[in-house]
Amino acid sequence: MTNVNIPVITIDGPSGAGKGTIAQMLALELSWNILDSGALYRTLAYFMKENQISLDEFQDKQNEIKKRFLVSFDPGIPGEPVRVLFENKDVTSIVRTEEMAKLTSNLAAEPIIREFIKPCQRDFMTLPGLIADGRDMGTVIFSDAKHKIFLTASVEERAKRRQTQLKRQGLEVNMRSLLQELEERDRKDMEREHSPLVPAEDSVIIDTSNLNPEGVVKEIKIYL
Repeated sequence: MTNVNIPVITIDGPSGAGKGTIAQMLALELSWNILDSGALYRTLAYFMKENQISLDEFQDKQNEIKKRFLVSFDPGIPGEPVRVLFENKDVTSIVRTEEMAKLTSNLAAEPIIREFIKPCQRDFMTLPGLIADGRDMGTVIFSDAKHKIFLTASVEERAKRRQTQLKRQGLEVNMRSLLQELEERDRKDMEREHSPLVPAEDSVIIDTSNLNPEGVVKEIKIYL
């Protein structure tokens, strides 16, 4: 549950719908804190991989992991990814790879992992306010947030955006493979037993397929 004195705007939606860009723009414009929920999961996956902690060992090592799992986010500058800082190190480029995305997709479906991450996510809710970007921010983590936005876009448009993003990183990607990966990720997100990807009943749904980021922000601000 959220603290009524701290405003929260949740930005949910599938991969590639524009959540990260829009959350960053709002955080910079309002000078609020930002939570990139997906990157938080990815950072945990990275930490477990680096320290060779298996899912079977997670329960027994939770207290140790909690002490070391100190993540912060910097909205950075428009056009660049939100920066992820972990153990005084910038791990942005490490956690935003496709390899880490695939690893995280399986991990995030595990109830023990989701329960561990929940309080970590809620810790980001501090003054003057929070922009929370994820897949269950409005339905589970900040279910009583006053403003809930659910961004969507066609899978083709989302694949194009992802291809552009990866090309900027100097990577060549096959469009058919990207489409298949996005469709598989969508299916996993929507069909998982715990916190499936669905819009909150009181959320505003915005299709970003034919909108530029400025247009999306303008539309969101109508509801704030």
